[in-house]
Amino acid sequence: MSSERHHILPVWFFVGVLFLIYGILIVASGLMDWASPPADVARVGQHAPVWWGAIMLVVGLIYTLAFRPRRN
Repeated sequence: MSSERHHILPVWFFVGVLFLIYGILIVASGLMDWASPPADVARVGQHAPVWWGAIMLVVGLIYTLAFRPRRN
């Protein structure tokens, strides 16, 4: 019989990684819109994609670090 130990990764780690990825993509998209804002969008000066992307990036970083796999 083998004495291998199986490690289960928490789902919250993957949720954190997804938030990180989406946050990076949304911030990048928001920064591109900030450089050349579209003329037909209301409240373009508030830069919502940059703010929401930054929030998602921070939350993803917190989740990823809190639930990262550790060695015993």
